[in-house]
Amino acid sequence: MKSRTPKPLHRIAGREMLSWVRHAVSETRVGSTVTVVGPEFPVDCGDSSNGARQVVQRERLGTGHALLQTEALLAGLADNVLVLNGDMPLISSDTLNLMMDRHVSAEAAVTFLSCEVEEPGHMGRVLRGDRGEITEIVEWRDAGPETLTSNEVCCGAYCFRSEWLWPALRALQPASNGEFYITGLVETACRNGWPVEGVAPINSYEALGVNDRADLAQVTAVVFERTRQHLMADGVTLIDPASTFVDATVQVGMDTLLQPGVIVQGTTRIGVGCDIGPNAVIKDSIIGDECRIQGSIIEGSSLAHRVQVGPYCHLRPGTRLEEDVHIGNYVEVKETAVGRGTKVGHFSYLGDAEIGAGVNIGAGTVTCNYDGSAKHRTVIGDGAFIGSDSMLVAPINIGARAVTGAGSVVTKDLPEGALAFGVPAREKPRMEGC
Repeated sequence: MKSRTPKPLHRIAGREMLSWVRHAVSETRVGSTVTVVGPEFPVDCGDSSNGARQVVQRERLGTGHALLQTEALLAGLADNVLVLNGDMPLISSDTLNLMMDRHVSAEAAVTFLSCEVEEPGHMGRVLRGDRGEITEIVEWRDAGPETLTSNEVCCGAYCFRSEWLWPALRALQPASNGEFYITGLVETACRNGWPVEGVAPINSYEALGVNDRADLAQVTAVVFERTRQHLMADGVTLIDPASTFVDATVQVGMDTLLQPGVIVQGTTRIGVGCDIGPNAVIKDSIIGDECRIQGSIIEGSSLAHRVQVGPYCHLRPGTRLEEDVHIGNYVEVKETAVGRGTKVGHFSYLGDAEIGAGVNIGAGTVTCNYDGSAKHRTVIGDGAFIGSDSMLVAPINIGARAVTGAGSVVTKDLPEGALAFGVPAREKPRMEGC
C-alpha cells in the first residue's frame, strides 16, 4: 500500500477494511474470533464482542505462520475453524454460511472459497486433476507458466477441521521464499487423501482482495454502488448516482433528494423529504426532516427540521440549528447554538455563541471570540436585531430584542430592548416612559 497505515486499517466507505470482514463474520454462527496482527498495529484494533481477541505475529513468516499463532487460543475450542484474510472487505455472511455448511456436510478437512476471475494477478492458482478434483493451490510466485494460465483462484477464506488443522499446520513445509502459507495445507490434505471442498462465492465481487491503492479504489467503487442501490430501493432519489458518494454507515430518509456531487460520510443521519446539494459535503451530522442544504460543508453538526443552509457555508463541529433556521451565503458557524427561526443571511462568522429564537443577524456580523489566548462566548437573546457589519467582542451578552446599528463594534453587554451603535458602540439613552 506504500502507507504508514496498516493495510487492513485503510477505510472503505466509512469503515476500516478489517471492520468489513468482522461485520460479515458477526452475522454468521461463529462463536469466538481471534485477529492476527503485525507489531505495527494499534495495541487493540479489535472489538470485544463475541469473545474477540488479538494476537501479534512478531515475525513475518507467512499466512500459515500467522494462523499458527492462534493455536493456543483456538485448539480444542471448536470442531471447525474459519480463517479469513483481513483484506477481503466484500465477503458476505451468506457466502461464509454457505462455505461452512458445505464444509460440515462434506465432512471435509479443508474447504476454501474459489472462483474464476479474468485477471488473477498475484492470487494463488487452484489446480485440479483429470476428474475435476482439487489437487493443490500454488502461490503465484511459485507458479510456472502453465499454472499461471489457470483463472481459478483461491479467494482467501477457509474452513478447517480443527483436529486435523493444528498437526498439519505444525508440519507445514516452507515455500521457496522461506514463508509458510495456508494454501500449502490444501496440498497436504489432497496428498494424504483427506476430503477437500471448493466453494464459489455467491457474488463474484466478494473475491476481490486489496493489495494496492488501485484495488482499494475498485473495492470502494463496489461498496458505493451497492449503497446507492440500497438507498434508491428505500425511496431516496439520486439524480446522478455515479456522482453521489454515500458511506455505508449513513442513513437517509425516504423522499430525500441527493443531487449531483453530494458526499455524505461517517455517522450522518438525514431525515425525510430533504433536498441535499448540488456539491454538498456532510460528515458525522444529524439532519432533520425537510431540510435544504446547497453546496455547503457540514461537519459534526445537528440540524432540526426545515433548516436551510447555503450555498457556500461551513458548519463546523458543535453547531446546533433549531427548526426553521436559515443560514445564507458564505456563513461559517462553529460551536454555536442557533434558536428557532433565526436568520443569518450573508457573510458572517458565528463562533462559540448562543443565539436565541427569531434573531436577525445582518450581513458581515462577526462574533470576535478569540483574544489571542482563549475563546470567549457570545450570547444573543430572543428577537434581537444585529445590524450589518456588527463586531461582537466576546465575552458579551446581547439582551432580548436589543438592536445594534450597522458597523457597530459592541464591547459591552446590552440590556433587553437596548439600541447601540458606533465604534465603540454606545447605548442610546432610553426616552422617559419608553
